[in-house]
Amino acid sequence: MGLTLTLDDFKRILTQPLMVIVGTVAHFVIMPLIAVALCAIFHLSGPLAVGVILVGCCPSGTSSHVMSYLSRGDVALDVSIGILSTLCAPFMIPLLMQLLASQYVTVPAQSLFLNAVKVVLFPIALGVVCHMIFGKKIEKVTVALPIVSQVAILLIIGVVVAANGPKLFAAASLMAIPVVILHNLCGYGLGFGFSKLMYKVYPKGFKYAQQKAITFEVGMQDSALGATLALTSFAANPLAAVPSTFFSVWHNISGSVLSSWWRNHDDKHAIAHDSANGEKGSAKLAVPSVATVAAEATA
Repeated sequence: MGLTLTLDDFKRILTQPLMVIVGTVAHFVIMPLIAVALCAIFHLSGPLAVGVILVGCCPSGTSSHVMSYLSRGDVALDVSIGILSTLCAPFMIPLLMQLLASQYVTVPAQSLFLNAVKVVLFPIALGVVCHMIFGKKIEKVTVALPIVSQVAILLIIGVVVAANGPKLFAAASLMAIPVVILHNLCGYGLGFGFSKLMYKVYPKGFKYAQQKAITFEVGMQDSALGATLALTSFAANPLAAVPSTFFSVWHNISGSVLSSWWRNHDDKHAIAHDSANGEKGSAKLAVPSVATVAAEATA
């Protein structure tokens, strides 16, 4: 994320502070609480429960920006919430883990904070400085970042698989799959429901495009960060990284399906509206190309 951010991205947070703050708070409240509830319902073992709660406490994932873009949501709001939740992560993750996961293991709050700073804040600060020094020259590098990030995620998944071996396919570990799926889907549902409620409270904001953005920002997590923190701060419990690994795969699938459905749903309504009003031509908006989406993801 660091190399894709400029000072203007941080300034954009101030253009709609209420929605950005509300979206960030919703993210750090809804996902951790869903995680705790699912751990209790499925009676997860200590390490897996810690992993589920950990991924629930992580900031929103950068994939949400692409999904918001594809669904024609408010990408600017999505990115702003993503930035703020990421900046808050080194402080919120240790705090939330201490409150919610201490019943399962001794939470290394200091280790979580330091590792989150190294993985999150340092790269962001370095990236912004590089942007200030090199300007548009840095854009030549950012084009390759989506590929680099995917390779990094695959490497993390490989490390998790290697660390757990046969344990990964044990019945107890596989229980994390339905938990992760429900965690993600409940995040979408509650995120959308919460944003709809906020629209009734504040109709000037939280319109349909903003509701889409908040839905993805709440439901999608920085699971790569979750896996990294699990492997470093909970090294004695490698199974803690399993939920983040499953989440990395699943939320991209569900996000793609939801964004596609939203886009097609909006197109059908637009076409019906044009037909009802006697307008000629298709009201269907152009679907962005893969290249455009990749460029937007790194913007």
